[in-house]
Amino acid sequence: MSASHSPPNPAGLPLRHGDSGSAVRDLHRRLGAAGFRDTGDPDHFDDHTEKALREFQASRRLLEDGICARQTWSTLVDAGHRLGDRMIYLRSPMTRGDDVTDLQQRLGRLGFDAGWLDGIFGPDTEAALRDFQHNQDLAGDGVAGRETVAALDRLAGRRSGDKTVAEVRELERLRAHAGVDGLRLVIGEAGGFPAIVDALARRLRLDGAEVLTLHHPDLSEQARTANGWDGGAYLGLTLAETDQQVSYFEIEGFISHGGRALAECCAQALSGLFGTGVVANGMRLPILRETRMPAVWCRLGPPSRVVEQSAAVTDALREAVTTWCVNPPEHR
Repeated sequence: MSASHSPPNPAGLPLRHGDSGSAVRDLHRRLGAAGFRDTGDPDHFDDHTEKALREFQASRRLLEDGICARQTWSTLVDAGHRLGDRMIYLRSPMTRGDDVTDLQQRLGRLGFDAGWLDGIFGPDTEAALRDFQHNQDLAGDGVAGRETVAALDRLAGRRSGDKTVAEVRELERLRAHAGVDGLRLVIGEAGGFPAIVDALARRLRLDGAEVLTLHHPDLSEQARTANGWDGGAYLGLTLAETDQQVSYFEIEGFISHGGRALAECCAQALSGLFGTGVVANGMRLPILRETRMPAVWCRLGPPSRVVEQSAAVTDALREAVTTWCVNPPEHR
């Protein structure tokens, strides 16, 4: 199987207000291509740049912090492609982009199983595309070219049901397995949570779960490892000074129902530990999109409070996972 690679990151990430140079010029170019052109001085990250970046982050359901770190950069690269602008086919490394997500979503709405909406054109998406082409009496070459896109455009608005194939498959998998015993859970962190991740893994293993722990700053690498291990769910942790929240994968027209249910369980269990409520939000972070399973991303802080409350955080997350496992999202 071909490998999927993350888009290259420019030197100097994260980019923030006050930065300058070639990476900032590239940032301005990509923001403009995504429709956010009021970026100010092309060579400097100024107030205009920050405003445009925050607007882009809001439009893509990213954390609206006005800083271009890895996840925002990855989403910017993907945003540069629209379905029909280029030929899409299975290649190595696999093609990525918003146009692939659009293709997967359209196929899924029509009842063709394109796999998870990760924006990566892999074997599942190619197989679904070939099925669609045969259904429409087109050449079944697995290439999303002009004729195939035109056929998809003609069928725009049609649906085979209330949910895409990916949503239905996720719900069926969740309903088939209830309880922590035998759950294949991936717990990851990109720095700041090693002790909590390892303690949580030990507790859940005692409950009967199979747990893979990941300590890696590259979240796309975490997603690839989780997918390769065939995890049943992913729970990620990161430190945050502000904006404590638990995120799950949601874009217009698609939602991870299992991810939302797990995020709500985590938010409820964690609320009050740090003197404030924790909310669950649907977002489009690459770590949530690329993990082909129910996934949540927990931003917890401030760091000093997390350290003080590490045992309570571990207990809360164990409770959240247990609650989620015994209450699958039947009708969500």
